[in-house]
Amino acid sequence: MNKQKKRKSLGIKIIGLLLMLAWLYPFYLIVINSFKTKSEIFKNTLNVPEQFTLENYPVAFEKLDFFRSAMNSVLITAVSLFVIVICTSMAAYALSRNKSKLSDRLYFVIAIGLLIPFQAIMIPLVSSFGKANMLNRPGLVIMYLGLASSMAIFLYFGALRGIPQSLDEAATIDGASRFQIYWHIILPLLKPTTVTVIVLNSIWFWNDYLLPSLVINKEGMYTIPLKMFYFFGQYSKQWHLALAALFIAIIPIIILYVFLQKYIIKGISDGAVK
Repeated sequence: MNKQKKRKSLGIKIIGLLLMLAWLYPFYLIVINSFKTKSEIFKNTLNVPEQFTLENYPVAFEKLDFFRSAMNSVLITAVSLFVIVICTSMAAYALSRNKSKLSDRLYFVIAIGLLIPFQAIMIPLVSSFGKANMLNRPGLVIMYLGLASSMAIFLYFGALRGIPQSLDEAATIDGASRFQIYWHIILPLLKPTTVTVIVLNSIWFWNDYLLPSLVINKEGMYTIPLKMFYFFGQYSKQWHLALAALFIAIIPIIILYVFLQKYIIKGISDGAVK
């Protein structure tokens, strides 16, 4: 039995190692090719550079207009995350504490939203916001709120099931209002789920190209993914600059993930299991 367990454990570790290598391989290609010249990328894509060059990075930094585009990405991502966390956690709190058929049906309708792909509603959504003159940043934030609400409410609702309602009752006896209970008691207890919502959505918002390309039509508001498009012209593709720019663009989101990763698994398990 011990030998079988060791073999099984070894097999799982080998599979995990292979999956990790498969996941890291594209990142490896991005890094090594960002230090190559354009000709060397086409000549030797898979191996390390014959001669490392840092010339791609300052050029890519300038072409990206990094500080402006990064500020646009940060602003859109931060405002969207703040609105999503507050609105969805309050909605989930209200749904979880109101035991009625209406609350159950509303939660069911919200959960169905997880099954609707964005591509199915993309054209009418953007068209409606365009007619209402709500494109660019305000419209993008509202769209992200609507698109991300189903998953966030699903996670918060599951986590709230693990928080006893007796806490609410005790706070009510002490004279706390419903909002005070939510803000001072419930929201701090939802920290792992909140961090999970922030990390999952920040990766999406930071890297999103499709929705901003449809909504943002002012040059000064372009995000990093939109600026990346300039490296790919009709007749030429500047892969050496694009890969350097891509490496620069993913560094902030990697740093965010490293600092918050310990909360992610707990937040997902709290939201999906309880």
